[in-house]
Formats: sequence, structure tokens, C-alpha cells
Amino acid sequence: MVSIYTLTSPLHDKNAVDAATSEFLESLGIDYSFKGDDFTDYGYDLSLIFVRTGGTEGLFKELLPQLEGMSRQTILLLTSGKSNSLAASMEILSYLCQEGLRGEILHGSPAYIRSRLESLAVVEDARRFLAYTTLGVIGKPSDWLIASGVDKDVVFDRLGISFQYIPMEELMDEYSSLKDEIQESREAVGEAYSGQPTNVKEAVPGAYRIYKALSTIATDYGLAGLTIRCFDLLTSVHNTGCLALARLNSEGIVAGCEGDIPAMLSMMIGRAVTGYSGFQANPSSIDPESGEIVFAHCTVPLDMVSSFGLDTHFESGIGVGIRGHIPEGPVTVFKVSGDLSRHFVCEGELVRNESKPDLCRTQVVLRLPSAATEYFLTEPIGNHHIIFPGHVAAELEAVLA
Repeated sequence: MVSIYTLTSPLHDKNAVDAATSEFLESLGIDYSFKGDDFTDYGYDLSLIFVRTGGTEGLFKELLPQLEGMSRQTILLLTSGKSNSLAASMEILSYLCQEGLRGEILHGSPAYIRSRLESLAVVEDARRFLAYTTLGVIGKPSDWLIASGVDKDVVFDRLGISFQYIPMEELMDEYSSLKDEIQESREAVGEAYSGQPTNVKEAVPGAYRIYKALSTIATDYGLAGLTIRCFDLLTSVHNTGCLALARLNSEGIVAGCEGDIPAMLSMMIGRAVTGYSGFQANPSSIDPESGEIVFAHCTVPLDMVSSFGLDTHFESGIGVGIRGHIPEGPVTVFKVSGDLSRHFVCEGELVRNESKPDLCRTQVVLRLPSAATEYFLTEPIGNHHIIFPGHVAAELEAVLA
């Protein structure tokens, strides 16, 4: 639902302005609630300020402190182009820019305005999805993530996301309180269980037990997502978190590897936009000339794959890894830094899946613009990057604006 508020000069004939307003808004073909000049619930929904006439700049300037106190939305100025409404909107937008505030004029054909509103609604829904969510960090980030810190205050101020730090021992206690559920764990992986080596089959109940423990912790702490220092599981329980993370991601709980907080944050932003947690992976090889990059990891959200099989974890050769097949087609690669000062977003194509024995189990080949490879080789934001289905760069950029 879009809420429409109005600014109108008292010099204009009210009946004429109301008639023009009705005609214009109906031409847009959108579902809206008309609020008029009553701004008491501004910001509750996606809010537009319909600058109906010229001579409204002073009215807006007086109103602005109230609007800032009610919402952090980008100020959207709707104009029909009649009665000097566009000229007034341009003066208002110029003032906003001078004040360091975000604004946009919505002007053009009804089809264009309707399309733009659809995109803006996605962004606003994403921001609401992120606000006041909590992400869990289970154990410390892996020792090799030397460039993957986070500025908690900045992330909260800009996105409303907070972090809960949970000792690894708490996960181990929860794990120890459970028992292996052999039949349920087999059902959880379905057809992927058959035909697997004995060591992989024997590891499935324990891997599923890790999933149950993580799921309980997520519920107990009210987590919208989590990341885990998963390599510690290799020594503590001789298993992996790959199956657990694959399932949690497919169930709507963002779940990242290696305690990588910026990667988890990137996954959370992407889920807010796309509805998917995304595939957390690291580049394994890059061809700067063709723009082809191989990304790989040992887990992948099960709702992103057309099929999957089981294997061992690549580096250790133990536990359960996921070998997923992600459908070919348009994708977006995304990563934010932990202080949100930098981000990378690039649209491309997933051209094929691979299954090489010397890489993490899920392997995809992406073709990106050749210029994008320079980023990975000269100024990457860590090693992990997140791959989302579809071309959603504009929406991701807008959430961070």
C-alpha cells in the first residue's frame, strides 16, 4: 500500500486541484491511501508527497523537521507536471540535497511512475525486513578472516541490525543434549542419501543433529540469521555444519560459514531483497579476459538448487558437504564491508556448474563483465562473496543508499 500526502498552495482553486488530483492518481493504476495534508502517520507505509502546485516550497521547509522525526525513508516527491508542481519539486529536492538528505522526484508517464513505485516498494519492504533484526555470531570469526571485522554501531544506525555473540560452548551443550535421529535425518536429505559412500551416510545423523542444535539456538535468541565458526566442528564432533546451514538458509534463517560477519550481513541484505539467503562462496579461479569466475563452497541453500548430492567436506574429507546444482541464468554477486563503507554489486550470468574433485563441493562458473574481475584482483572485500538469483543490483544499491 502506498500512502499519498499532499502539498498545495492556498492560492489555487481547491475544487480544480482536487479534480486534477483524482484524475492523475487514478491514471497511475496503483493501490494507494490518500492522506491529504494530514501527515500524522507519515512513514508507516511507503509514503509519497504529492506536490500538487507551485508555491509549496515554504510549506515543505516548515514540515521537514516533523518528517525527519517520523521516518528515515527517502523523501519521494510525486508530481503531475501541472500547476508548476515539477518546478516546486525541483526546488524542494535541491534544498534536500543541500541539507544532505535523500530525495527523488517521481515524474513521467503513468507506466513509468508505476514501475518506479514497484521498485521502491521492494526497497522499502527490504528496509523494514532488516530493521530491528538480530544476527548471531556463534564462536569467533575464523582466524584467517583477517579483513572481515564489523562496526556494530554503524550497522545498527544505518540498517537497524544488531548482533548477538554466542559462545561455541553453548552450541556444543545443545548438541550434546540431543540424540541422533537416524530416520529423520535420512528423510531430510531424501534421495541424496542413496548411493553415497558409507562414511558420508554415517555422518548424516550427526550433521542433522548440528542442524537441530543451531535451529534451537536461533529460536531461543530470536535470530533472523547466524554465522558459525564451523571449522571447530571438525575437531569437536568430527562433522560439519554444511548440511545444517543449507537447511536453515532454505527455511528462511540466514546461515553463514566460518564466522564471517560481513558475509552474513551481505546475505541478510540480499534475503531482504530477493527472498533468498544467497550462495556464500569464494572465487577459486578468475579469467580476466573472459570474465569467467569459478565460485565454490561446501554448502548452498537447498531452495537455490535444482538438485543436490552429498559428499565429504573438501578440506578435511570428513562429515557431510553439499554438492548442489544451481540453475543457469542471471545472477547478482554482492558483498558489503563490515562498516558499510564499501560494497560490491555486479550482475552476470551463471553459465555452468562444475564438479571438480579439488574444490569445495558446490561449484559454479559465473560470467561477469570483464572489468568486474579487476575488483577481485585489486580491491576485494574479503574472500567470500554472495551470489543471488536474478538481476537485483539496483535494489541492493538502493537499500544501502
